[in-house]
Amino acid sequence: QGCASSSSPTAAMGDAEYSFSLTTFSPQGKLVQIEYALNAVAAGRPALGIKAKNGVVLATEKKVPSILIDDSSIRKIENVNDGVGAVFAGMPPDFRVILRKSRKRAMEYWQVYKTDMPVYQLTKSAAQLMQEFTQQGGVRPFGVSLMIAGYDDNGPQLFQVDPSGAYFGWKASAIGKNYVNAKSFLEKRYNEDIELEDAIHTAILTLKESFEGAITQDNIEIGIVGEDRKFRVLTPAEVQDYLQEVE
Repeated sequence: QGCASSSSPTAAMGDAEYSFSLTTFSPQGKLVQIEYALNAVAAGRPALGIKAKNGVVLATEKKVPSILIDDSSIRKIENVNDGVGAVFAGMPPDFRVILRKSRKRAMEYWQVYKTDMPVYQLTKSAAQLMQEFTQQGGVRPFGVSLMIAGYDDNGPQLFQVDPSGAYFGWKASAIGKNYVNAKSFLEKRYNEDIELEDAIHTAILTLKESFEGAITQDNIEIGIVGEDRKFRVLTPAEVQDYLQEVE
């Protein structure tokens, strides 16, 4: 008789047998723990990035689970070095580990070459770290995906890194909850000649598509990098100005 199809109960049971092993492939060729890590990312707060002609914008929801939490103590968009920033969807503690190691790598590069580490090399370094946590026993994959934005000699750049260690350059992409709808929204609105100001408006409109409740300067976060090659997170007052522009 023919082999069971991948959708058969037998195949599903086969995958389940391997679901607790990170380093063993299932008969279907899957590392199931990586798929579970992607589920953790898909349950995270939405985040997105858009590459414009003259810069890159990152944006994310920043809702806190309780009104008692000081929301100024929570940051989802962070600088890796002066010209590169990152946003995540998934588990915040995992992001902190990657961010700390990436900053250290960027500083080592600066000490040797006295110039900022290129965006591609920083992305590759983070992806390599994440990949190493998919092929050794006693560890688990990182439960985050990253969007990394920067501006260097190659112009504005936007990369996405997933828990498997896979990374790609993007014109615009979304991660986290409702990422499929966010990506299709971006596909309809994106064009090659978009300016940074318009990209910020598009980023806010994309977040609004799936936002539950009122969107304010306190529950979203936006980071930008332009031709000055300085990545920075916008202040709440600046975010409020952009929110008024898109209404």
